Amino acid sequence: MLAGLAASGQAARALETSPGAPALRIGLITDLHYADTPDRGARNYRDSLPKTSAAVSYFNIQKPDFVMEIGDMIDALPVPTADSEAQFLTDISGEFARLKMPRHYVLGNHCVYSLTKPQFLTICRQPKSYYSFDKGQFHFVVLDACFRKDGVDYGRLNFDWTDTDIPLKERDWLTADLKATKRKTVVFVHQRLDIPADKDDAVHSASAVRQVLAESGKVLTVFQGHSHVNDYQQIDGIHYCTLDAVVGGTGAAANAYSILDLYADGSMKLEGFAKHASNPLALI
Repeated sequence: MLAGLAASGQAARALETSPGAPALRIGLITDLHYADTPDRGARNYRDSLPKTSAAVSYFNIQKPDFVMEIGDMIDALPVPTADSEAQFLTDISGEFARLKMPRHYVLGNHCVYSLTKPQFLTICRQPKSYYSFDKGQFHFVVLDACFRKDGVDYGRLNFDWTDTDIPLKERDWLTADLKATKRKTVVFVHQRLDIPADKDDAVHSASAVRQVLAESGKVLTVFQGHSHVNDYQQIDGIHYCTLDAVVGGTGAAANAYSILDLYADGSMKLEGFAKHASNPLALI
């Protein structure tokens, strides 16, 4: 993969570190899957709390302009209940509340497994599941792919995690939002937009969403989670970066978080820590 990236002149130019200080810094973390429950397979649920605490402490030292959590903050007990998941969310969001800068949450499928979207948003004190905002000279978009293909919102155990979509109403909103901005744009979504729609981790309408992003001519990069791997590819001049999960493994070496530097010319640099250090985007 890295050999292919090195051969891409466009990618190399877009990701070349600009001189001077970055125009904006962003903290990135995803797939915490925190739950007060014993490990299952490769997922070490309880250890996500101290790992998140360590990442938050580092972000407070580095002082990014904001921190983006890219979905699946919590997980479930073997017999899931809304009350237990609400408590897990309260506990883990309490760690994020220590941040000395703004924070944003992308909805992941596990965020609304037993909970509803309004419950999740209320606990996290976030008004909407998809929205946009400006910071400095950049525009940021948070997408919600936690819909079934028939357009029904995830919640209350009503979905299969492989049935994920960004419905037409949200795609229309995205088209209008990108048309209205003149700023270079970064997009965040939990489920993946860069793989074929028949793959389990993919959004059904991924190709339609990618078309909206590409036709805008404004999107620099898309950050995703969900797959619990580091991955990168470029499609239609847009960088799609998938970040590894916090859950899985114990201790500092098994943590996973990054600092993204954005420069005035649209170039960027990803500095990954622990498992994120091996992200292909961080190695360019």
